[in-house]
Order: sequence, then C-alpha cells, then structure tokens
Amino acid sequence: MTDAKQKAESVSLPDFGNFGVMLRILLGANFFAFGMAIARSAASGGELGGADPISQYLELSIRVQPLLILNILVLALVGGTLSRWPLRAAQAAIVLFAAASSTLLENFFTFMESDTGSGHLLSNMLLAGGIAGLLLYYFELRARAFSPAVSEARLQALTARIRPHFLFNSLNAVLSLIRTEPERAEMALEALAELFRVMMRDHRELLPLFDEIDLCRQYLELEKLRLGERLTVVWEIPETLPDVKVPQLMMQPLLENAIYYGIEPLSDGGVVRIRLNLKDDEIRIELSNPHTGANQSCKTHMTAQEGNHMAIANIRERLALHYDLEARLETEERPGPDGGNEYRVRIVLPCRS
Repeated sequence: MTDAKQKAESVSLPDFGNFGVMLRILLGANFFAFGMAIARSAASGGELGGADPISQYLELSIRVQPLLILNILVLALVGGTLSRWPLRAAQAAIVLFAAASSTLLENFFTFMESDTGSGHLLSNMLLAGGIAGLLLYYFELRARAFSPAVSEARLQALTARIRPHFLFNSLNAVLSLIRTEPERAEMALEALAELFRVMMRDHRELLPLFDEIDLCRQYLELEKLRLGERLTVVWEIPETLPDVKVPQLMMQPLLENAIYYGIEPLSDGGVVRIRLNLKDDEIRIELSNPHTGANQSCKTHMTAQEGNHMAIANIRERLALHYDLEARLETEERPGPDGGNEYRVRIVLPCRS
C-alpha cells in the first residue's frame, strides 16, 4: 500500500503551460470528438438526413473547441498551484472543472438556441469529465515512462557521447603547443583545467546561459591557440544576457563541428559566428561556419555530414527531454556573407528563469 502511494506521489501533473502538453490535449480531445462523430453517424443507420462523420464532427467542434480553449487557459494559469496539491486531489479537481465548464457552456448554447431541453446536460458532464480523466491518465502513464530516473539515465548517456570528443580535441589543442610554445601550452593547460572543472558538474542540472557561453569562449580560445589566424570568431550577443538556464554542453559540440568540418579543411581558415538575441519571449542562438562540402572528396563530405548529424541529433534529443516541444533545433545551408556557402544551426529556447 505504501509502495503504491509512493509511486503515485512520484508522478506529478503535466506542465499545462507547455506547448507540447497543450497540443496533446487538443489532439486527444478532438480524437475523442471525431470518434463520437463516427458513432453518431453509424447510429443514424444511413437514414435519409443522417449526417456523415465529417459533418457530425464539425457540428461537435462548435461546442468542443471553446470548451477546450477555456480549460487549457485556466489550467495554464492555475497549473502551478495545482502541482503543489496531492496528485489524486489535483486530478479530481481537473475532472470536476472539466465537467462543470461543459455544463456552463452547454447552458450558454442552449440559451442562445432557445432550447429548453436539458436532459443531455448530465451526459455532457459525464463525457467531459471522462475525457479529462482519460487524458490525465495518459499524461500519468507518459510521466511514468519518462520518469526522472529514465530521463536522467538518458541524459547521462547522451552527455557521455559528447564529453570524450570535447576532451580529446581540447587535449590535442594543448599537445600541439607543448614543443613549440611551452608558455602558451602552460596557459592552455590552465584553461583546460578550468574546462575539466566545468565538465564535472552534474549533467542533470541546467546551467546559466552565461556559464554556457563562458565555456564556449574558453574552448574557442584553446582552438585559437592551435589554429592561430586561421580561426576567426565573431560574437554577436547582447551586453546583458538574460537570466535563464540552458542544458550543459548545448553549444560547444556545435562549435566543435564548426571548426572540425568548416575551418580545418580550409587552408586560409574561416569565420565562426555566434549570434544570440531575444524575440517574442524566446532565446535564439545561431551558429554558422563555412560550408566546404563541395570542395572536399565524397568520403570526407559524408564523414562531415555524419558527424554533424550525430551531434545535432544528440542535442535535439536533450532539448526535447528538457523542454518537450517548446525548444527546437534547425539547420540550413545558405550563401554566406563572403560569397561562399555557410552551414547554420539555430537553437530556439523558451525564455524562462
């Protein structure tokens, strides 16, 4: 009994302000509405005047969509308060609210249509409450499937794939200087020690955006020691960074790819650009580097593409674990400012403290 109670309490309500949760509620409720439309159409038995499922669904949507929007808005506003309640009490409150709101809206439609019949109000209440209960059950099952233990294990595995590449390339940058420039190599080792300290942080924690950018600056300084004038880094970021937290090692693997696949193949090097701006309560981070696939052998180009795709898929999955559908990672190849081609990666995150 105690074990069951602990399992129930280990699962929390979904974040109703999250776009992914809102979308799943909309799709789930409309799925049930379409199922009802099919059932109504089948019940008519194809009689003259019986509506097809699409017509039935459109008729139901007039009542379903306002109810959905009302419930989603209210839950987004009070979800934080409900999340502090015991799980079952919060779920019961949501089911009761769904049933009560369906009654209020049905009474409104009945009044507007001058229909005094109210025999179907109870059935609407039960239907709305039942759908709400089923959706909450779905979110609970999903939360158990993506429990903290499972998510943390997945994050650990994903981060473990990134760290060896990062440390290997950093050590190579230092080794390239030991014989020719020992003083610079010593400075590089100090910077590398600082990077190791950052790498030892708990992978499950979100880091301040400033710390992630500082990590990238240190890594790029190491690469600058190795590549010299072949590497030019241009930062286009605001003087004051927003007070938000981001996943660890979100930008650095992309910069590593930018140097390895975009700068090193060029005898004269190139420019890596990092842009950051705020727009519509979102943080947009853009990383760009020269794209030289057309100038490389087929094998080298394929290797670069595979390396890029592995790092990008890794980061995209970690963003999904942290933010669900509220974050996205986009890539594109486009003409660059110097007349050549550039490879651009854009990360969009919700602006949350």
